[in-house]
Amino acid sequence: MNILIAIIVFSVLILFHEFGHFLLARFCRVRVIEFSLGMGPRLLSHVSRRSGTRYSLKLFPFGGSCEMKGEFSEEEEKEDKKEGGPDDGKAGDGTGDSFESKRVWQRMLIVAAGPIFNFLLAFLFALFLIGQAGYDPPVVLEVEDGSPAAQAGIEAGDWITKIGRSAISLQRDISVYPMLHSTAFSSGHPVTVHWTHEGEERSAQIVPEESADGRYLLGISTSSQYRLHGGGLTTVRYSFLETGYWIRITFDSLGMLLRGQVSADDVSGPVRIVKTISDTVEESREDGALYVWLNVLQVAILLSANLGVMNLLPLPALDGGRLLFLVVEAVTRRKPDRRFEQAVNYAGFMVLMGLALLLVFHDLQTIFR
Repeated sequence: MNILIAIIVFSVLILFHEFGHFLLARFCRVRVIEFSLGMGPRLLSHVSRRSGTRYSLKLFPFGGSCEMKGEFSEEEEKEDKKEGGPDDGKAGDGTGDSFESKRVWQRMLIVAAGPIFNFLLAFLFALFLIGQAGYDPPVVLEVEDGSPAAQAGIEAGDWITKIGRSAISLQRDISVYPMLHSTAFSSGHPVTVHWTHEGEERSAQIVPEESADGRYLLGISTSSQYRLHGGGLTTVRYSFLETGYWIRITFDSLGMLLRGQVSADDVSGPVRIVKTISDTVEESREDGALYVWLNVLQVAILLSANLGVMNLLPLPALDGGRLLFLVVEAVTRRKPDRRFEQAVNYAGFMVLMGLALLLVFHDLQTIFR
């Protein structure tokens, strides 16, 4: 049952991503050949009489596709022209029903829609989560006597608004700051902290103090379990902040990975992601069904934001890589050589598949060792 819930969550994220491509393709009058969930052989499929689109469920539940007319090859477009209606539009003039016949801004919208829909889904999940569980404001719960924070005048009940150059919106922003800025925060140099005390804006330069376990601390206690409930506008505002938080964390994590601040063991593939969701369901079961789904939603927000960010990276075969080619086309007003673009995307796809297999192998090795 836990694995089934994990697969459903994973499938919803992928389906919504592909639905973004699908919706914008239809809006721009591009013919969608196949809209599928999963990869590999088809298990079920249905061809719409009205649009000619094939809707498919495939064997492996990881991945999906929104295959559009003329998206990948001229041969494919010629074949589709035999099966479907005529396409008299010239490339790039906005007429016709093939992807390549659309203006560059239309193609950019179609490609960007997938990641954007992942961010939208993360926001919708956050809206429900915060509406039910409340939001975690950056309130100081306790201040340790004699700590750097106490000496600066910070008191319990104050709201932290900024540390260094980073705006603080949630409790978690406070707790992750030392990890994301470990070099500056652990050097013993002062960090500028801004906070509000009974509506009054205050700031001070505070030198973090080294603890017995080697961490550098300000001496304040916070908890993401501390929750407040607000009205509709507050819920919407904090839903945006929640989504933005996970988008920032994804970018920051990528930066830490590139700088060698995290190891390969910290990188999760599809198997460990499914296991994480499964473990979340199991650990929340004692608290009741509502808490199971709220905790699953929290993981889903992270994954949806992560999927959106990763797909926007300017790498071949990803949406970001395709957008890069379209940006070049928009700037130069000339289409890149199609064979070159296809070769780059194909090579990128093969590399990504290889990485995916390595991640699956690494996940299994990590779980069973």
